[in-house]
Amino acid sequence: MSRLVLLDANALLLPFQFRINLDAELARLFGAPDIAVPTPVLRELEALAQRDRRARSALRLARAYPAIEAPGSADDALLDLALAREAAVVTNDAALRERLRAARVAVAYLRSRSHLVLDGA
Repeated sequence: MSRLVLLDANALLLPFQFRINLDAELARLFGAPDIAVPTPVLRELEALAQRDRRARSALRLARAYPAIEAPGSADDALLDLALAREAAVVTNDAALRERLRAARVAVAYLRSRSHLVLDGA
């Protein structure tokens, strides 16, 4: 069974900010993961896309992955879904990374503006 990997809004912006190949990086870290985007993350990107070209691109990318319905804020949804489904989360949000680490959730994030690294398992 493949690992579920949840994407935060800032993870979906990485390809457009740093020219990161997100799918290739996720495959390098997780093999062949099941990638999904919680609905609050989609709503966050929709709001950002009103005024930001990169966010519009990130929203198009996000819609290429399955959405998982979840209540609440993007950060709460990522944490709750990660715990409920034993998923990993991709985010560069330092406060969210701390919350995920405290809950012992695996977190992938950008290092050296060039690649993802995995913290926890």
